Amino acid sequence: MEFLPINRDEMLQRGWQQPDFIYVSGDAYVDHPSFGAAIITRMLEAHGYKVVMLSQPNWKKNDEFLQFGEPRLGFLISSGNIDSMVNHYSVSKRRRDKDSYTDEGAMGKRPDRATIVYSKKVRELFPNSAIILGGIEASLRRLAHYDYWDDKIRPSILLDAQADMVLYGMGETSIIELAEALDGGLNIKDITYIRGSVYQTNTLDTLFEHVVLPTFEEIKNDKRKYAESFKIQHENHDALNATILVEPYKNCYVVQNTPSLPLSTKEMDFAYSLPYMRKFHPRYKYIPAIEEVKFSVISNRGCFGSCSFCALTAHQGRIIQSRSKESIVNEVKKITEYDDFKGYIHDVGGPTANFYHPSCDKQLKVGTCKHKECLHPKPCPNLKVDHKDYLEILRACRKLPKIKKVFVRSGIRYDYLMHDKDDTFFKELVEHHISGQLKVAPEHVSNKVLDVMGKCNFELYDSFTKKYERLNKEANKNQFLVPYLMSSHPGCDLQDAVELACYLKRIRHTPQQVQDFYPTPSTLSTCMYYTGIDPLTGKKVYVEKNSHEKLLQRALMQYSYPKNYDLVYEALKKANRLDLVGNNNKCLIPPIYNKQQTQKRGVEHGKSRKR
Repeated sequence: MEFLPINRDEMLQRGWQQPDFIYVSGDAYVDHPSFGAAIITRMLEAHGYKVVMLSQPNWKKNDEFLQFGEPRLGFLISSGNIDSMVNHYSVSKRRRDKDSYTDEGAMGKRPDRATIVYSKKVRELFPNSAIILGGIEASLRRLAHYDYWDDKIRPSILLDAQADMVLYGMGETSIIELAEALDGGLNIKDITYIRGSVYQTNTLDTLFEHVVLPTFEEIKNDKRKYAESFKIQHENHDALNATILVEPYKNCYVVQNTPSLPLSTKEMDFAYSLPYMRKFHPRYKYIPAIEEVKFSVISNRGCFGSCSFCALTAHQGRIIQSRSKESIVNEVKKITEYDDFKGYIHDVGGPTANFYHPSCDKQLKVGTCKHKECLHPKPCPNLKVDHKDYLEILRACRKLPKIKKVFVRSGIRYDYLMHDKDDTFFKELVEHHISGQLKVAPEHVSNKVLDVMGKCNFELYDSFTKKYERLNKEANKNQFLVPYLMSSHPGCDLQDAVELACYLKRIRHTPQQVQDFYPTPSTLSTCMYYTGIDPLTGKKVYVEKNSHEKLLQRALMQYSYPKNYDLVYEALKKANRLDLVGNNNKCLIPPIYNKQQTQKRGVEHGKSRKR
């Protein structure tokens, strides 16, 4: 096994005079199946194509882009594993000081809007080459979208980047189909039929069944039109029942073909069996992002949880696709042979670890429901709740030689877990697969807010915490729950934030990190944030956009911190909840700021109970 060529000398050493594809990435080169670039390039390699990697090129100079010459088939361009704007900026739009996907965490090795910048540079230097965009940044910007950082509607990234095509979603099948079409002599402008692709055209004469979205000008000037467009897109994420979507612009149309079909287990197994090095290229000293995934295994993709603030539905779809037990166990065996392996598998999971099968039998025949969710507001009567196969995989992995522990660190859907009438998986999860603390995502405690979030009601989470505590006692374990909670999500006002603070007081938990809602492209919550409308119902939604008011919500989640005293007092006064200022056990803060007293309270409230 070896890495793909990263410069001209390495390409020539392989005897190549010209690559078929140049893959331009905003990430450092890490050849691990948790990195999209690795999967796409290894898939192409497995089908006989010559691919070179151009990782984090200096976009202000031409030399690195020119070193390989012009590729025979085209350029593949991605910002990397993470959206470049999310990578660079916090929700308060402050510049971050660390990039986990760059050598030694250095910031500044990729530009803002990396996909657009790289694509324009390539178009300038190679005006006749095919340019194909992919990855999360392009996938979620494939049609016109609200951009939080510019605070405006931006057109499809296809137009902004001057590219020929976007391959959205998980691109294993679409990239091979495209490569074969290009290899067969078709011009990129004539390849308009590939699932999971977006292209530009001047005529709709070749289209039959399609839906025309509101025009770019309409959605740019009318928030209700934006919400209308979003709803149509949201209802057409499923590969089996989606329709081709057309977005009109002044001088052209942007056409989104239906999504790629879900991968079969055999196809998933093949993609993850390719000869990955499972490490970063030796040109680098250390890539921080490798830490959690190096000894982790991906078992599935897709998610039917459909949280409003998550982009997975738009990117991977709702139908779960899974690898076989044999494929996963074989990968774990390979991991145990690495010299630096210490006996711990950090994770066996995916976007949601305990989603291993489609949520119901009909999905693989007719697709997911367009107007109904699997878990929200209540579990669908057709929902299949079954952890048996996933549990068998975990059991098989932990029996392997050299394995000390197999952890589950990717998300567990506690609501799905609670709907399982068989407690076997829950018990074994507690006994064998938690590394001291289990991270779960209730997100909030207000049922009003949870409903907007697309999450189950809080009472179910409360029942889960009690059951978790009981199972830990029965297993003689001292393991904690770490709840992910979010402030300032659409639908959340100051009263809801106070309710959350009171809950944190009750369970004696102070979050060390607080997550503010971050409006990212293509999520339902971002549409609500921008429009103030729930696009699925047409009803108005309260949205807090004032930066100071958002700060008050955030401070309430860390009410015991001395630095937050004034903010918490202000929040309680505005919420007409000064009954929570005092010295009794129900109060959040004392009536008068006393540094020594408040610091003591902060220590006490920072102690987490098991639940």
